Amino acid sequence: MKRYGFIKVAAATPMVRIADCRHNIEATAELLRRAEGEGVSITVFPELSITGYTCGDLFQQSRLLDAAEEALSELLAMEIPSVAIVGMPITYKNNLYNCAVVTAAGRICGVVPKSYIPNYSEFYESRWFSSGRDIRNTEIELCGQKVRFGSDIMFSIEGISFGVEICEDLWVPAPPSSDMALSGALLLFNQSATPEIVGKHAYVRSLVEQQSARTLSGYIYCSAGIGESSTDLVFTGNGIIAENGTIITAKERFIRRPELTVADIDVEYLENERRRHTSFINLDGRYEVIPVPAVIAQSPVTREIPSAPFIPHDLDAGCREVFSIQTAGLAQRLSHTGCRSAVIGISGGLDSTLALLAVVATFDMLGLDRKGITAVTMPGFGTTDRTHDNAVTLMEALGVTIREISIRKACEQHFADIGLDSSDRSTAYENAQARERTQILMDIANMTGGMVIGTGDLSEAALGWATYNGDHMSMYNVNCSIPKSLVRVLVEWVAENDADGRVRATLHDIVATPVSPELLPAENGEIAQKTEDLVGPYELHDFFIYHFMRNGFTPKKICFLASLAFGGRYSDDTIKHWLKVFLRRFFSQQYKRSAVPDGPKVGSVSLSPRGDWRMPSDATARTWLDEAEAL
Repeated sequence: MKRYGFIKVAAATPMVRIADCRHNIEATAELLRRAEGEGVSITVFPELSITGYTCGDLFQQSRLLDAAEEALSELLAMEIPSVAIVGMPITYKNNLYNCAVVTAAGRICGVVPKSYIPNYSEFYESRWFSSGRDIRNTEIELCGQKVRFGSDIMFSIEGISFGVEICEDLWVPAPPSSDMALSGALLLFNQSATPEIVGKHAYVRSLVEQQSARTLSGYIYCSAGIGESSTDLVFTGNGIIAENGTIITAKERFIRRPELTVADIDVEYLENERRRHTSFINLDGRYEVIPVPAVIAQSPVTREIPSAPFIPHDLDAGCREVFSIQTAGLAQRLSHTGCRSAVIGISGGLDSTLALLAVVATFDMLGLDRKGITAVTMPGFGTTDRTHDNAVTLMEALGVTIREISIRKACEQHFADIGLDSSDRSTAYENAQARERTQILMDIANMTGGMVIGTGDLSEAALGWATYNGDHMSMYNVNCSIPKSLVRVLVEWVAENDADGRVRATLHDIVATPVSPELLPAENGEIAQKTEDLVGPYELHDFFIYHFMRNGFTPKKICFLASLAFGGRYSDDTIKHWLKVFLRRFFSQQYKRSAVPDGPKVGSVSLSPRGDWRMPSDATARTWLDEAEAL
């Protein structure tokens, strides 16, 4: 089963008994078997999981230390093939160390001691444990095996490197995991025993998020839970799994049963991110990387893949921020040029609606009269009453200057001038209308001393769904890095948050109108030319754009992710078909993107030839299409 760079990991929180190593290793084995049943390749357990974290001065008892090693031997004898990271105290040269032991298939792969020993507030670990920060190039004997011991080791499974740190190591200014990541570790595991106090959980989550973001890694945090002593503290168990700054799953706390927090980490995505970030330096030779005798489980990917990756998780905050970036960019351009007039074509469709809303908000922010906005509706051969009426209603309700200029006669004259037959419905017929509209806007802008505001969105730019030197051109495009799926959401958001009743009803009807350039004559008063029938569903194309541009994924992986994300709404053949359309159009239409006007970047993907996307106009899609054809 292909997993396309995913590896399934788990944070396991057993119910421990303090100082009962045999019980704890049985609880460990039970969770390990559960994890294996779910296809987990690496499972991390809490700090000092074999003994329990809250043993206190019992850590100084030889019998407890012996019992921990005996329990570890029992686990090894089970020869569980997946990787387990368990915690236990280990003696080395008369000092005691708080350690993570990495095992697989009956072998101890290595032992990592805790580097930073907390001794403040409720913590007094230095009463028993020494820091292992300076232990390097060392071997110990444990359970009859000679194993590497020290803070200078990492591990790998099928070439994927991972590192281990323990609790306080994450809280210090320079966590060991930072160096591990710079030395190639894509996965970072943390054994912890963090007691609960009010507000601490949110801080722990932020630490995990931030460390996974700074290290461009998968960070798996596992904290002690039920069974630890409540004499002075409460341990509720935590399993948090983050990937590059995003928590992808987290265990519910205060659960009185053994818990397994499982997630698929996309290591290919992390590798691609590190390649993109040229400031992510490499530290060679700092760690010995020990291969573990295990293979990555070929289990189904169960991670939820968002079908609309451009839509913000916090819809209100995200939409407000996007809209604010649009208006801030336009405000700077208007202020810099001293321009108090804006000209914009209004079709009654989504893109021009969002652009008009942004222009109105910008004029309000700058204290300019909305009458300085000249909104022009230009009905043509394909304009329907629905889109025309919505355009006029919206302009009236927003209080802008309205102009209506039909392009029919001008286009008919132009067709006669160039010898285009009146029955012709070719590209020339369509594009002439788009260029006529752009000429009207540019000339009105000259008359008013204004600036033509572009309305084309990111999805159209990626597909080249614009007429060169027609709607392709403007003086500033506020929508240039907003994909169609987000345009729709933004218009709905404005309707619900910043619009009165008349505007709200109009915006909702615009959202419900099929996307169309309306360049072909209407049929019985209805839109005859539906964009998504011609180039494919925008929700699919936006998905392709995100994972092709943002993540650099192959066609195979994009199809795989799409099949998970859309859950049967599209067949594999349909996804493959529209992906090939996307690839052909994306490569063949780069020349249009090489000559686009300025506009603000609002998200992680932009097609500006001056900013994020520098691609030769004559690059070929063959390499990508060959793989797509082979699917």
